[in-house]
Amino acid sequence: MKKQIAILGSTGSIGTQALQVIEEHPDLYEAYVLTANNRVDSLIAQARKFMPEAVVIANESKYPELKEALADLPIKVYAGEDALCQIVQENPVDMVLAAMVGYAGLRPTMNAIRARKPIALANKETLVVAGELINELARVNGTPILPVDSEHSAIFQCLAGEGNNGIEKILLTASGGPFRTFTHEQLATVTKEQALHHPKWEMGAKITIDSASMMNKGFEVMEARWLFGVRPEQIEVVVHPQAVIHSMVQFEDGAIKAQLGMPDMRLPIQYAFSFPERVRSSFPRLDFDTCSALTFERPDTTRFRNLALAYEALHRGGNMPCIVNAANEVCVYAFLTDRVSFLGMSDVIEKTMMRVPFLAKPTYEDYVQTDAEARRVAEEILTKNN
Repeated sequence: MKKQIAILGSTGSIGTQALQVIEEHPDLYEAYVLTANNRVDSLIAQARKFMPEAVVIANESKYPELKEALADLPIKVYAGEDALCQIVQENPVDMVLAAMVGYAGLRPTMNAIRARKPIALANKETLVVAGELINELARVNGTPILPVDSEHSAIFQCLAGEGNNGIEKILLTASGGPFRTFTHEQLATVTKEQALHHPKWEMGAKITIDSASMMNKGFEVMEARWLFGVRPEQIEVVVHPQAVIHSMVQFEDGAIKAQLGMPDMRLPIQYAFSFPERVRSSFPRLDFDTCSALTFERPDTTRFRNLALAYEALHRGGNMPCIVNAANEVCVYAFLTDRVSFLGMSDVIEKTMMRVPFLAKPTYEDYVQTDAEARRVAEEILTKNN
């Protein structure tokens, strides 16, 4: 039986690469549901190629165009956030790939967990915003969460077979992004065109900007805390410009295990799909003849303040990571539309953290209200600064 996969965010970077994995193994996997937010043309093309059971467009205004384009095919067509949340609960679905960008991925992922569908998690904001709530929901429902981020997949692979052996430290590697060697003065004049050019990975605009500012690494620290049950002080970020070692685990005896490979997101996607088995692939292999040096350095949280702000939010807990995530989403969009400078994003996030009320034990409703309030405050700060 082919594994039926629902891809939330099929037109994004992770979603399109997941479809390449499915195309590579048509005997093992099948796209049961494809969803997009706005990219209706891409969704139509994917639907015609992969013939899923259903498609969902989150933006309801795009529904007529999608419906008409697929009228000649036996594909169910839905629209809206509620449809996204309902489709993941369909009985034939064997796994949900949560690849939507940002806070929007939280509610459908929660619904999939309640329906006891294994989650291949690429949407890190789900755990950033509501890690404690998600962990408890997964525990109660017995729903496995398999990491798709290359770093968390690497840690997951390093822990395979280790049973209850104690973790001393998780070493999250970071490429350092395009501005690793920039001075503070150079960072002050960074353009969006520069920031959108990552030296190692091909990703969507939002995550590429987050990588350049190192907020993405801060989010990964938060995600690791919930995925692997470690304390914030047990998670160390290590800058590794070659992006060959995807992350490491140091155990109580001092031994370190590392997972190496090409910077290719199809590898962790396929591992999540096939776990606990490994499936042969045609993807490029690591060539040590051309990879003669691996270097490491500490991240500079003075130049890249977002990483420090993420650690602060994680240590404070409660709804503070939710505040940081919401403010960051607003700031990234503002940077991409020339409303804030590269370094100015950190200023807005920090001010938002100070102004939005802190809640130590938030409920889901509190997270919804916190997200809305943080976005309002961040927008207000941006408007005043302009």
